[in-house]
Amino acid sequence: MKFRVSSCLVAFLSMNLPAQSPAPASAPIQVMVLGTYHFGNPGQDLHNMKVDSVLTPAKQAELAEVASCLAKFNPTKITVEALSDRSDFVTKKFEEFTPETLNRDPDERTQIAFRLARQLGHKSVYGIDEQSKTIDYFPFDKVDAYAKAHEQGAALDRIQEKVGQMMKQMETAQKTKPIRVMLADVNEPARVLSDHQNFYYALLPLANEKEQPGAELNAAWYQRNAKIFAKLTQIAQPGDRVLVVFGSGHAFWLRHFVQNTPGFHLVEPRDYLQ
Repeated sequence: MKFRVSSCLVAFLSMNLPAQSPAPASAPIQVMVLGTYHFGNPGQDLHNMKVDSVLTPAKQAELAEVASCLAKFNPTKITVEALSDRSDFVTKKFEEFTPETLNRDPDERTQIAFRLARQLGHKSVYGIDEQSKTIDYFPFDKVDAYAKAHEQGAALDRIQEKVGQMMKQMETAQKTKPIRVMLADVNEPARVLSDHQNFYYALLPLANEKEQPGAELNAAWYQRNAKIFAKLTQIAQPGDRVLVVFGSGHAFWLRHFVQNTPGFHLVEPRDYLQ
């Protein structure tokens, strides 16, 4: 004999069954993208700020203050703009670091990332930069050649001039502002967006129906930063707090990837530097 269970009884039973707890979600990976200007004046960028020596006692005190501020984030991993040929992306540069290195190497990776890693007792720093012998990730020569060949040199000059003015303003600001404030300003979200728009996106109109050098430069720059972030995802684990110390030109896209990738949460450096 078959028995039929009324729908009312099913509803009653379901109401009295203990509710199942949802599966615990993985802790987000918190990422702080700290865009920096280049302390050591390497002159390798299209636009280069002339930075006062950070090796003086006064600037070293300012950098110690920066480290103390960033230490409050308590990163579990620190990554830098350096290449690594290891599968775990650990950079050998940190293995050679000693406190005395701070007195002779002005590089921001040494002065910020390595200083902080040593202070926090980290055994490793990770190099997640991306370079290629076959891909030009910044094909500005093509943009420049196109502008000159199509009477758009003046438009490109205006873009260059705007960036140059920003560099001059920073050179002046460093005379009165401590490094902590300089870094806070560079990483202000509206500033990151504006800097990206005023150069990278400003190049997009340099084009015609056959040639798109501005778009190609933007695509190549996106690709480099996408690969950098892909490396970050390979070293970060749920619950990690990752500090990313890279040139400020990378900040826009690295912030974008953090904000739009499930499982990642962007932490603003200004919240710690102000």
